[in-house]
Amino acid sequence: MTIGWKGVFPAVTTQLREDLSIDLADTQRVVDDLIRDGVTGVIAIGTVGENNSLEHDEKVSVLTAIVEVVNGRVPVITGVSEYDTRRAVSYAQAAEKAGADGLMLLPPMVYVPKPHEMVAHFKGVADRTGLPIMLYNNPPAYRSVIDNEVLEALRPVQNIVAVKESAPDTRRFTDFRNDFGDRYVLFAGLDDVALEGLFLGAQGWVSGLTNAFPKESVELVAAFERGDFAKALEIYRWFMPLLHLDAEHDLVQSIKLAEQVMGRGSERVLPPRYPLEGARRAEVIAMVEKAAATRPSLTVAQAA
Repeated sequence: MTIGWKGVFPAVTTQLREDLSIDLADTQRVVDDLIRDGVTGVIAIGTVGENNSLEHDEKVSVLTAIVEVVNGRVPVITGVSEYDTRRAVSYAQAAEKAGADGLMLLPPMVYVPKPHEMVAHFKGVADRTGLPIMLYNNPPAYRSVIDNEVLEALRPVQNIVAVKESAPDTRRFTDFRNDFGDRYVLFAGLDDVALEGLFLGAQGWVSGLTNAFPKESVELVAAFERGDFAKALEIYRWFMPLLHLDAEHDLVQSIKLAEQVMGRGSERVLPPRYPLEGARRAEVIAMVEKAAATRPSLTVAQAA
């Protein structure tokens, strides 16, 4: 299965009203703004979209609204983050019906599967959908490792086409390419090793902080792709204090707060999360305001 996924894919936020009901219209506005700012794809209902705080029907409603507003302009990939294979299959099939272009499939939540159990989970979903699938490896967050044994066993599964690598150890990118060549499309999935990932073979970047600074994120990748490594490094160094937020456990609150500071969305989150407060909230606000005040220059196309 051939896909054209590349570039910057923000994991978009799910917007909420004051009563914490889902605001579909504002979620659509946030996504539309990101596309207008140049992102090349979106991840709907990933970690930043508060996947595991939503009911099945709510996930389908949010995804349907995002597919509607995107209207084919960029690929829409939706997170599949469930406790077991049955639930994962149910949502994957609903996502396919809703018009998603692909799935970002996580290992089972809570239970840490053995390699053969993880393979069975991924195959169990892949066999029941025609959509292309990006596997999501994030050992620090989910305690499960999609290692080479798992990926080797999945080679014959044609619709498992990509891997989002969110382990902080950048050596994995090179090992991945040495072992699998171009069998899987590789995405950098941790913001503060994104440029390293691109240099080491990633074709794209699934990003959190792009929600607050999309033009800079798009220009970072564009500069890298055109060989302007000095510009890519300039943007990356400017961005890095904020990119570190993506590696913290309060990344969802921090990213939504950054969106709010930049006038792009609301900091409201669903329990068990609560908005940042006290010194941590002040710290993140100060970081975002400093970044906004010291933005690097962009190309004419991106600055427009």
